Amino acid sequence: MRVVFMGTPEFACNVLSGLIENYDVVGIVSQPDKEVGRKRILTHTPVKEIGINNNIQVIQPISIRKEYESVLELKPDLIVTCAYGQIIPEEILDYPKYGCINVHASLLPKYRGGAPIHRSIINGDSETGITIMYMDKGMDTGNIISQESIKIEEDDNLETVSNKLSVLGRDLLLKTLPSIIDGTNDSIKQDESLVTYAYNIKSEEEKIDFNNSARDIFNLIRGLSPMIGAYFIMDGNRTKVFKSRIGDNKYDNIGVINKIYKNGIGISCKDGEIIIEEIQPFGKKKMDVSSYLNGINKEELIGKELE
Repeated sequence: MRVVFMGTPEFACNVLSGLIENYDVVGIVSQPDKEVGRKRILTHTPVKEIGINNNIQVIQPISIRKEYESVLELKPDLIVTCAYGQIIPEEILDYPKYGCINVHASLLPKYRGGAPIHRSIINGDSETGITIMYMDKGMDTGNIISQESIKIEEDDNLETVSNKLSVLGRDLLLKTLPSIIDGTNDSIKQDESLVTYAYNIKSEEEKIDFNNSARDIFNLIRGLSPMIGAYFIMDGNRTKVFKSRIGDNKYDNIGVINKIYKNGIGISCKDGEIIIEEIQPFGKKKMDVSSYLNGINKEELIGKELE
């Protein structure tokens, strides 16, 4: 059986590696390479690296809708997608004997779209999971083949949940594929009354609003950490935040630094206090707040208003 894999980021790598170990992966489709860092070095996608290391042909169309013929030339019996990043055209969806299968990082029909892990954490969900589904021309609208859930722990962030789901996605796919190949799975339609969407995070959503509750701010910070980083404006400059905890103090003001802890900066918010523990000041590297405080006059922070 000839399998083509379509994916791009680190999240998809476990799924791809699992397929390579168990099936004949004849081709990989990934997004084009991007320039990374201040020196803008052209860098392979994580999925492409695996393809190169395993001597598998890698295709990187700028637009899969316009350049789908190279995928069909691989004559796939099955196509598996995982965080590919482009809408798959019907010419590809209709080709494989066993269909196109997607590994999606949510419990569909909840969180259709490109940022399901971010949204589940930001919204304060207690669980998330993986859905193995048949693809159709809609955005994550196809029939559900299998699902499995995991808990979102209090100390989880975007990275830890992504890592857990990447492993779960690999394992659930490998467990589900035999029933896809022999046609014995009982796929079900999604309940449209339960649909929610997880659109990609917009830049304006990354900014911390201290008029929100401490819990909402805490969830925003961990839902963007460490890949993106929530931020606030201090002294006219952007300060990114990667870790926090909810404090016990309550203040009448909002968005003001009120207390300095040994390993945190206490900032007033709608219903209390959010304590920042890991930051990246403008123009500097990411650091623990304790390290940041060692290099400044702590007293000057008290009473400082943040935007």
